Amino acid sequence: MKLAVIGSGNIGKSIGAWASQVGYEVIFSSKNLEHAKDAARVAGKNSKADNIHEAVAQADLVLLSVPYIAVKEVLSGIGSLVNGKTLIDVTNALSSDYTSLAVGYTTSAAEEIQKLVPGAKVVKAFNTIFAQVYASQNPGIKGNKVSVFYAGDDNDSKSKVADLISKMGFDAVDSGPLKSARILEPLALLNISLGYSLGHGTLIGFSFLR
Repeated sequence: MKLAVIGSGNIGKSIGAWASQVGYEVIFSSKNLEHAKDAARVAGKNSKADNIHEAVAQADLVLLSVPYIAVKEVLSGIGSLVNGKTLIDVTNALSSDYTSLAVGYTTSAAEEIQKLVPGAKVVKAFNTIFAQVYASQNPGIKGNKVSVFYAGDDNDSKSKVADLISKMGFDAVDSGPLKSARILEPLALLNISLGYSLGHGTLIGFSFLR
């Protein structure tokens, strides 16, 4: 399974590096190709770098990990290349001071992304956890598995994303259709508040007990 990572931020780099360790062929990409090459060198096993267009063309799964304000520009550049492919949205549309949602309540970042690329199969996932957890490559905190919530309208794509989540060792939680991103994105805001404003740090996470 080939995974293209769009974006050279900490979330994308860390998830990509972990995915490469559990058997995915990872293609890192970025507007700055040197940043993508650096990410591939750090990830090592099963990793390479390419420009965004070529990375998406080769991939089965595409991880969109760029600031939400850059989403429209990035997606306009790859257009129909994502048609029929699973696009994993890890973005959070937040205000500039990270204290409120820039998009939400009657829609979500994920739903707006789906409108931009109607031929893609968008799945919201990985957005409620800090990059430091992914960088640690440890899916548990004090013996408890961290839950990764995912939502989408295509069952086959959701299954592929759940498989990636599970191979990384997390607890994969099906959160329903894509409109459930309206709930998951505020959960990310709560995570940020707990971590930074309330001083719990970045090695934290939510567990869904059932």
